[in-house]
Amino acid sequence: MSVIEVNNLTKLYKNGRGIKNVSFSVEKGDILGLLGPNGSGKTTVMKAVSGLIRPDSGSIKVFDRPQEEHFEEIMLKTGALIEAPAIYKDLTAYQNLCIRAKMFPDVKKERIDHVLKTVHLDQYKNDRAGRFSLGMKQRLGLALALLTEPELLILDEPVNGLDIEGVVEVREIIKRLSEERGITFLISSHMSAEIEKTCTKTAVMYDGEIIAFNTMEEALRLHPSLEDYFLSTVKERRGDIVI
Repeated sequence: MSVIEVNNLTKLYKNGRGIKNVSFSVEKGDILGLLGPNGSGKTTVMKAVSGLIRPDSGSIKVFDRPQEEHFEEIMLKTGALIEAPAIYKDLTAYQNLCIRAKMFPDVKKERIDHVLKTVHLDQYKNDRAGRFSLGMKQRLGLALALLTEPELLILDEPVNGLDIEGVVEVREIIKRLSEERGITFLISSHMSAEIEKTCTKTAVMYDGEIIAFNTMEEALRLHPSLEDYFLSTVKERRGDIVI
């Protein structure tokens, strides 16, 4: 079953940047990585799928339902961390999660403790979020996204600011949730190595368009790394001579 279906999505801003005729689908349990440089349109795609912006044209289905018509129903089963996590700096990590939990009557206090442990913030649950490092704030953002036990997680640069151990921990969390619970992920990154180690499929974004879409296995079949796959794809798109 397709969890996300995007068809000919276009969103252009006044400066001419944005996305043009973007189409892709994400199957249940997939970890799809949007790979591209800053400004390539990755965040715009995620904001459109999350309902944070309205596209100029095109269509989006999530859980086989038109997004605009079933937005509230879809969002109850979707978690998102896009750009900076929305946290209250003067409150503790635990208090931040309690406030979010009030929006969802089915979320119990036990769930708050569980997600804090999942992202390895349980020992800092009573510390003020404003004192957290950038990486710890990213983990708290991930905990907020996980709070409602979503079936779909949309994560924009989820390992931004994390140290080596933190990157590995978040990567393993994502892979475990996909394998054990069948959660579907849409992830963005400009780091090819991280997409390669985490995702099952990849979409290369360049200048507001998806210029290649493949399973990770197929992307690496004729390329030694995802970095080489990305560079080869971009050079071919620009008409460069590929040696």
